Amino acid sequence: MSTSTPVTRDDTAPWGADPYADALRSGRGPLFLRRTDGWLLPLEVERWCAGADAADLSALRRCEGPVLDIGCGPGRLVAALHAQGRRALGIDVSEAAVARTSATGGAALCASVFDSLPDEGHWGTALLLDGNIGIGGDPRALLARIGELLGRQGLLLVETTPADIDERVQVRVDDLHGPRRRQGSRHSWFPWARVGTPALLRHAAATGWTPTERWTVPEQQPATGQGRRHLEGALPGQGPFPGQDAFAGQGSGPDQPPAAGRCFVALRRRAEPLNRG
Repeated sequence: MSTSTPVTRDDTAPWGADPYADALRSGRGPLFLRRTDGWLLPLEVERWCAGADAADLSALRRCEGPVLDIGCGPGRLVAALHAQGRRALGIDVSEAAVARTSATGGAALCASVFDSLPDEGHWGTALLLDGNIGIGGDPRALLARIGELLGRQGLLLVETTPADIDERVQVRVDDLHGPRRRQGSRHSWFPWARVGTPALLRHAAATGWTPTERWTVPEQQPATGQGRRHLEGALPGQGPFPGQDAFAGQGSGPDQPPAAGRCFVALRRRAEPLNRG
């Protein structure tokens, strides 16, 4: 049983409904997280639904022991680990994500990271890629919970951004196709966090983690630049969240240049001191 502060299922319910489920079933966007003030964060559905890329593989090479992929989405990381003969389990609150992961041959469970999970305290590595450090809107609660899931000195691999970003926001999933029946319901908005590397290291230190490695993999941009044009043309007069970064694989508007690549941090659970009493 988890001793951390749980995230209610109201916080994660939107990921199990349209338009997120529709995007995963079709394998394409556009799809965004919309903040309450109207700013948009693009979600890379096409990349998530493709195979693992060079940046993904750079993280998977560092995995140790059995791997728990938190917020596995359509399962490209679980599938890649399965193809390597590695034991891996994906968890996601979206039934569509779990179904797509299972279809690739990977193992997946429809559950929140704050639910009771198999083999708690025995996972060798946990993955928080694709911005999933934002799950629940409370990075410290999330990091503390992952500490319960891993074995002694377990490894956590987090995708982040070098920018000093540390914000808590209310968001909803939006495909720009107009209002939906659920839009006004209590399930529309849910808490999310955006955390850059400096803030991640602060939260990690406060929750019993030690950084062991940081690395960046250069962004693989389409030759035509189509992805960036799509973002800038999606909603005239609106851009991504301030400080947009490698999480979305796009630039951040006029105030910030495009991200140079995807950034990762490896964290190790700090060994608890021996009780000499």
